[in-house]
Amino acid sequence: MSSKKHDKPLKQVHLAAHFPGVNNTTVWSDPEAGSHIEFSSFAHLARTAERAKFDFLFLAEGLRLREQGGEIYDLDVVGRPDTFTVLTALAAVTERLGLTGTINSTFNEPYEVARQFASLDHLSDGRAAWNVVTSWDAFTGENFRRGGFLPQEERYSRAKEFLATAHELFDSWLGDEIAADQRTGTFLRDAQAGAFAHQGQHFDIQGQFNVPRSPQGRPVIFQAGDSDEGREFAAASADAIFSRHATLKEGQTFYADVKGRLARYGRGHDQLLILPAATFVLGDTDAEAQELAREVRRQQVSGATAIKHLEFVWNRDLSAYDPEGPLPDIDPDPGEHTVARGRAQVRMYRDPLATAREWRERATANNWSIRDLVIETGNRQTFVGAPATVAETINDLVQADASDGFILVPHVTPGGLDAFADTVVPLLQERGVHRTEYEGTTLRDHLGLTHPDADPRAVRAAS
Repeated sequence: MSSKKHDKPLKQVHLAAHFPGVNNTTVWSDPEAGSHIEFSSFAHLARTAERAKFDFLFLAEGLRLREQGGEIYDLDVVGRPDTFTVLTALAAVTERLGLTGTINSTFNEPYEVARQFASLDHLSDGRAAWNVVTSWDAFTGENFRRGGFLPQEERYSRAKEFLATAHELFDSWLGDEIAADQRTGTFLRDAQAGAFAHQGQHFDIQGQFNVPRSPQGRPVIFQAGDSDEGREFAAASADAIFSRHATLKEGQTFYADVKGRLARYGRGHDQLLILPAATFVLGDTDAEAQELAREVRRQQVSGATAIKHLEFVWNRDLSAYDPEGPLPDIDPDPGEHTVARGRAQVRMYRDPLATAREWRERATANNWSIRDLVIETGNRQTFVGAPATVAETINDLVQADASDGFILVPHVTPGGLDAFADTVVPLLQERGVHRTEYEGTTLRDHLGLTHPDADPRAVRAAS
């Protein structure tokens, strides 16, 4: 992709760092890989992101160890300390970096989550963000009193009411008739400060919210759904949406679709940011980076991992197959009882029979083994090249409205972001598309978002 002249002003490139957790992006076996439990790992990645003037650090949520075939899945990193605990600790070792956490709306409760995020926003001086997600599987639900899971339409119904209820709690201290000492939290005039009452399909609660209005008013809201329901939810309620569409054509299609939904909710084009997740491999030259990328992909997909991944599609026990041999002759089992229960990746393949046919054709044409196929059909890095190549590609995608920026996922933690910060970021700064200093103090400042107290439409929508 080459640089182009643009008639409109250059967009600023928003960058964020994702600490990879329970997934197969991380090459946990690499000698340079560190702990996913020790605080020093989180602190290193956060400080690197802040040094590079990133908008925020993002932590996903792991509510339970994953399993496959009734056994704990132990071929990638498992486990993650509590999200709020990590983010609160990071607030003490950073000054400007936004702190974003995925918190589930299916199994948590609005009062608890609102209180935790309002507290984090106070403790970080206005840097908190909430990635609102739902959970689809009974495997996770077994950890919670409710148990089981909700159908997709009910999950989003609950998520919408959950977020609206949380907004009512955040906004319960809003208004001239409610005044409090922000330093001490004591009431100055009105003993009803924080009073709330909500009665709906999913929640029936009332009382007084005990955390005063936080620096951002409400945390920045992120959403990650790619379904039609997820896109609509983001257009109605989110400040930013995570995306898996990081290429030009797919990115532009997603960008136009989601941004096109904003008007029906009285929102402007710049009130929702599109931020795809992106992996990267850097080298001194493009050729060296391509070679390194091939090595990384092979590290990410061992023979055992390849077989497990194939089981996501085949819905069968394939442990007897040689990962260096050909694909199975048998077809996938389209039954609902999947062997990948608890592994979210299985939902990516909505038509396993068609996927199997396509994969067999590609494997035959290229003489690929099972492992070769899994390596080539997944885990391909988004950006591969010398720093100048990667900087140019990122900028071109943003200027072409394929995204508003990227959430970078290094394959080695905690040091995997260092080279990007030291080599790619300065090139983006030279182009004038990435800040050299933070101009504001809150995450809303970094993202160019209006404070909710200054936007009557946002206050009305939350009500």
